[in-house]
Amino acid sequence: MRNTEQLSSIQRELLDIFMSMEVAEHEARKKHAAVRYLRARRGIEIHNEEKRLERDIGDYDDTLQ
Repeated sequence: MRNTEQLSSIQRELLDIFMSMEVAEHEARKKHAAVRYLRARRGIEIHNEEKRLERDIGDYDDTLQ
């Protein structure tokens, strides 16, 4: 009986450790995905801003001529 209790205790501890690792890995993946998303979003915003500025400069040059 004592060995069974020890085995169950060890199994619970290992399961707790494994679950903690899974949660930590999930959080790390989630954080990395959020960073990638923000970088991509910022890249799109920069691209759109550059295109708008190019268009505005072109319009301004047309008014000078």
